[in-house]
Amino acid sequence: MTPSPQDPADETGGSGPDGDEAADTGGPAPRRARSSAPATIFALAGFALIGLAGVLVVSLLTPPAQNNEGGASAGGGTPQSPTTTETVPDDVRAIGDRPLMRDPDAGLQAVPCSLPPWRSNPEGAELFFTAATECLNRAWEPFLRQYDLPFREPTLHFPDGQAFRTPCGDIRVDVTTAAYYCNDNLYVPFSGLQTEYYGDQPGIYLAVIAHEYGHHVQEVAGIMDAVWEHINAAGEGTDEGQELSRRRELQAQCFSGMFMGAHTERSGPNGVTQQMFDTAWYDQDTRGDDTSGTTDHGSNANYASWWRAGAESNRIVDCDTFSAKPSAVS
Repeated sequence: MTPSPQDPADETGGSGPDGDEAADTGGPAPRRARSSAPATIFALAGFALIGLAGVLVVSLLTPPAQNNEGGASAGGGTPQSPTTTETVPDDVRAIGDRPLMRDPDAGLQAVPCSLPPWRSNPEGAELFFTAATECLNRAWEPFLRQYDLPFREPTLHFPDGQAFRTPCGDIRVDVTTAAYYCNDNLYVPFSGLQTEYYGDQPGIYLAVIAHEYGHHVQEVAGIMDAVWEHINAAGEGTDEGQELSRRRELQAQCFSGMFMGAHTERSGPNGVTQQMFDTAWYDQDTRGDDTSGTTDHGSNANYASWWRAGAESNRIVDCDTFSAKPSAVS
């Protein structure tokens, strides 16, 4: 079932949000997995993402208007105004100009996943995220190795307490911290998941870990180091630095969508279900900079659009946010 006309991804015919036509010859078949019956839409405040000097956090925030230092709240909103110029500097384009991003037929092949039922306790969450990460490893490893990239599995951590230490610094755990990526490490503190609010919705949690894994893909591909070099040179708080941050985060969104779309109803009896995909699909509308009041992750419309572009086409060329026009990453 293709998206309805009002969905951003449908307006580009399955291509990336920048409007370029998606290649569709050979390779993994595109996934158009959303069902015709709308999924139940829960009253979610949504997830938001935080960039902290080389580390990346996924956050769940209940109060839509709350704005924490360095953080991003979530919820509905309207897209930000496009930038005045649509020119992309050559050095920014070069960040994403890598062999794996040039292959018009490259997409993820579905692999078997053995996801346990979601249980809203630390032990259940650990089982679920461990199985999800194993599935992400199996999906992304052959993809990355075919481009001679030095794949390594990220180490998964389940910290408890009020704070935990990472190579990127000490991280305080509260309702704003759901998952964290730093230098080949994935952190999922249960106390930050807000399971009492989101409940039994494994599709949302799976899309979150797939986004964070998307940052690991960027790390392995050399994109993460390159974008941080540019951000540090420009200044993280400058307009240029913030746009680079959005390009990085929106690409991770697209990678998350690729994984979810490629595996829906194709990853075995305990894999990604249509209901999980539908819940994640609609949840994307609840997140982005419009609600948070920040400028480092992208407008709600673009945040959803890039995820859906990856989910529908399953072509990594549609995830090249570094050559996208500024309005597509605003």
